[in-house]
Amino acid sequence: MRTFAQPDIEMERRDDGSVVLRSRTSLTDFESSITAVLRQRAAEHPDRPFAAQRDDHDHWVTLTYGDAARKADTLAAAFRDLGLGAERPVMILSGNSLEHLLVSLGAYAAGAPAMPISVAYSLMSSDHARIRAIAELTEPGLVFADDAGPFAGALDALGLDQVLIARGDREDAARLDDLLTADSTLDGDPGPGAETVAKLLFTSGSTGVPKGVINTHRMLCSDQAMLQAVWPFLAEEAPVLVDWLPWSHTFGGNHNLNLALFNGGTIYIDDGKPAPPLFPRTVAALKSVPPTVYFNVPAGYALLAPALENDPELAERFFSRLRFMFYAAAALPDALAARLRKLAAEHADHAVPLTSSWGTTETAPGATTMHYLGAPTGCIGVPNPGVAVKLAPVGDKLEIRVKGPNVTPGYYRAPELTAETFDEEGYYRSGDAGKLVDESDPNQGVMFDGRIAENFKLLTGTWVSVGSLRTRLLSTAGVLNDAVICGQDAEYVAALAWVNPAEARDRSAAELREHLSRALGRVNADGGSAARIERLLLLDAPPSLDAGEITDKGYLNQRRCLECRADEVGRLYANPPDPEVIRPA
Repeated sequence: MRTFAQPDIEMERRDDGSVVLRSRTSLTDFESSITAVLRQRAAEHPDRPFAAQRDDHDHWVTLTYGDAARKADTLAAAFRDLGLGAERPVMILSGNSLEHLLVSLGAYAAGAPAMPISVAYSLMSSDHARIRAIAELTEPGLVFADDAGPFAGALDALGLDQVLIARGDREDAARLDDLLTADSTLDGDPGPGAETVAKLLFTSGSTGVPKGVINTHRMLCSDQAMLQAVWPFLAEEAPVLVDWLPWSHTFGGNHNLNLALFNGGTIYIDDGKPAPPLFPRTVAALKSVPPTVYFNVPAGYALLAPALENDPELAERFFSRLRFMFYAAAALPDALAARLRKLAAEHADHAVPLTSSWGTTETAPGATTMHYLGAPTGCIGVPNPGVAVKLAPVGDKLEIRVKGPNVTPGYYRAPELTAETFDEEGYYRSGDAGKLVDESDPNQGVMFDGRIAENFKLLTGTWVSVGSLRTRLLSTAGVLNDAVICGQDAEYVAALAWVNPAEARDRSAAELREHLSRALGRVNADGGSAARIERLLLLDAPPSLDAGEITDKGYLNQRRCLECRADEVGRLYANPPDPEVIRPA
């Protein structure tokens, strides 16, 4: 069975300089709701594991499709008895867990929007300002936390009347087990319709209230139909995922979790994370269960690559039945991509391509997919069936705009913001830039070309493409976890950066500085002023969530970092140079 479908893309060039791309492959009919899909899968294979998580003894505890459907309907009836519905959503503060999954499925069946909120807003925030603002906007009828202890501060800050917990103790809180054994029934209710709001997902802003992106059942179901069209193997091979990506994010909660559900697969919840203290949990999960498809962000692969290189047994098991490695959400450095391809060639007895896609919370998320071989790193693929992608001129860039059944109708209780987000033809304006890999062949796909709002001009008037320069720095240096590109209205470009401990642990401070100095020299070898980095300063203090420097998904907010790190930026441009500043060799 083929892993990838052959792309067949038509291209329309317009007089205004925009380019519209569409797949000639028609999108097949898709199910009306997540609830309908769950009930169908439960009827087809009730005893097959749908999801699994590790208990306190590291044993996998599973939830079958049959149990998931029964418990979701029981919870839905209880939620309706509690008065939940379209205008009274369910706020979910918990991380990925079987309990979180059941509460979400119950909310879908009840027609009450599920609102999975990043645990960072509850557990890493000192003031809980964002979750309080979200609650003020949405007026949830119920808040669920899977453990009353860790989430006590967040629950106190919210002060909602109806609280549901799975573990721990909290006065006046209802218990999930009690609702799961209630006598309420749905009495043959057909479930939600395609335009019913399934969930509200909140995108990270640098300040103020995150935007509540409406996700309808139509969006989520059409998105999975698109993946089935471009990955034909799904029709015959139920996927197995080992996945940590948070369900409060569209990548983890819509793309990956729903991929298992729609194709009768199993998702093993990885309670690790791409951070040194928790990453051993990810390694243990991958040793226990080899995935058939693997999804991660570049920061995760930056930790996985050395782990695979240093543990041949792990590498053999990881690649044993893997169809592809998939990255998204940020650009993957070329050097890291090369390491992953080399590992696959050494340890797999079959081809394991490295692929990617592009999308946003507003597109559910998949709008493009790289479902073909030979594309360069940074390619985000071609439009999925049913999607139209317009590359529209904005300044010196082409903005990626999207129209299709997977696109949001707008933002919750924010009509003015909704109106601003769509152009005159109804295309969603992403703020991301793209360009054709080959101007004459749309089947070669689109290259990601950075965030339009991040780019800036030097004093010379030369534009700096932040996204591509940052990726080149990370790829060339090889030891950096992330970087912020500086230089607006300055004479030259500089950078603030954080070291990846897994890559730099065998180097002394002097050796690290020398390595980075040489790396800057290589970055600058062939570039003009906008492609050169003249100074680099390493930072110790991690980016702050409360300050908006880092999003709940772990990505840097470039502009906010520059605002918060004004003193460090000043050190970069001081004359004479600060002694800690690294310069090119």
